[in-house]
Amino acid sequence: MNKEIIVRNNIKISGNGVQPMVFAHGFGCDQQMWRYITPSFEREYQIILFDHVGSGKSDQSAYDFEKYNSLNGYAEDLIEICDELDLQNVIFVGHSVSSIIGALASIKRPDLFEKLIMIGPSPCYINKEGYFGGFSSEDIDELVETLESNYLGWSSHITPVIVGNPEMPEYSEELRNSFCNMNPEIAKHFAKVTFLGDNREDLSQVLTPSLIIQCHPDIIAPVKVGEYVHKKMPESKYFLLSASGHCPHLTAPDQVISSIQNFLTTGH
Repeated sequence: MNKEIIVRNNIKISGNGVQPMVFAHGFGCDQQMWRYITPSFEREYQIILFDHVGSGKSDQSAYDFEKYNSLNGYAEDLIEICDELDLQNVIFVGHSVSSIIGALASIKRPDLFEKLIMIGPSPCYINKEGYFGGFSSEDIDELVETLESNYLGWSSHITPVIVGNPEMPEYSEELRNSFCNMNPEIAKHFAKVTFLGDNREDLSQVLTPSLIIQCHPDIIAPVKVGEYVHKKMPESKYFLLSASGHCPHLTAPDQVISSIQNFLTTGH
């Protein structure tokens, strides 16, 4: 086994099953964000957790600004992880930007993936002609400008917006700490790649059976965005939780677990 990849992505393996479930965290997060979800799948599946390069306890020195200038760099890492661990029939669970990373990986290597589960996906955050992404160009320009000039201040402001659920401030605090633990230069770069990206054209090429899990309201990925992803992905199912915010795996884990279990057992 290539220790370099294991260390690079801080890979952790658990569970008693054979079929692998690979969990990929969103921007500014790490694999700890899955702690409420994975125990429900450990008996039946092999659980693979990892941190994207630059996040969590990954090898920060492996961050290549050129490689990670698009989400394809992260998709390459995901494929490398699957190949290195000799994974087959992978069930991929991605949150936010990792949903799109998983989609890109499945286009490159459809043989690896049996199912994709996307929590709060968005292929494009900026409103375009005939498309609602939830943010104007001016909104995103301002966001990028703020995080460039004051990353820590931006993190403190944006994390309660991302999490929603003001009655659960502990999760906003956890997310803020996670953001602040990142190398600011890497965090700024990853944020720009995330929020300025446009992967709408890729969706129709995703032929792996997929589940889109959505919350309402979710300021980061509104319902219209989730519905768009569902419409463009030919083999997708769509499920709207009775939950709000962009991090239901933290704030409404039971609903996320049941929706995943239902999809895995019935395909719906």
